Amino acid sequence: MILSCIDSRTSAELIFDQGLADVFSVRIAGNIVNEDILGSMEFACKLAGARIIVVLGQSKCGAVKGACDHAEMGNLTALLSKIRPAVDDETETTENRSSKNGIFVENVAAINVKRTVKAIKERSAILSQMISNGEIGIISGMHELSTGEVTFYEETSSI
Repeated sequence: MILSCIDSRTSAELIFDQGLADVFSVRIAGNIVNEDILGSMEFACKLAGARIIVVLGQSKCGAVKGACDHAEMGNLTALLSKIRPAVDDETETTENRSSKNGIFVENVAAINVKRTVKAIKERSAILSQMISNGEIGIISGMHELSTGEVTFYEETSSI
């Protein structure tokens, strides 16, 4: 079960060399979670047999850039508000806290995927219980668009 961004450069099937029907894939700007996504994850893991949840962010994420710039536009405003806590949690950057600062954006993207793992565990009793029981694992990582490489964050793994 892979949660990733809607960016066409981040197709989970291509990144992980999988074919049709090999993975459950949920794609949403900024790889955030909401009730519908959590319900889809619960279905994939509890009913359909998925054994691992991967929360995959990517470099140069447009949604993260929008959150860094405090963008507001229609329904996008509510989506970006779910990423804003990651912007606030980034404390290494003291100047130029905008999308023009690539290091700041990448730091926020990394924090965002880790916060998403935490939100999944906190907001889904079903998935949290399955993780605690060792029935499924959960991990997050970052896809580097320029190289295609995925780096997983050890501190988010529960496998």
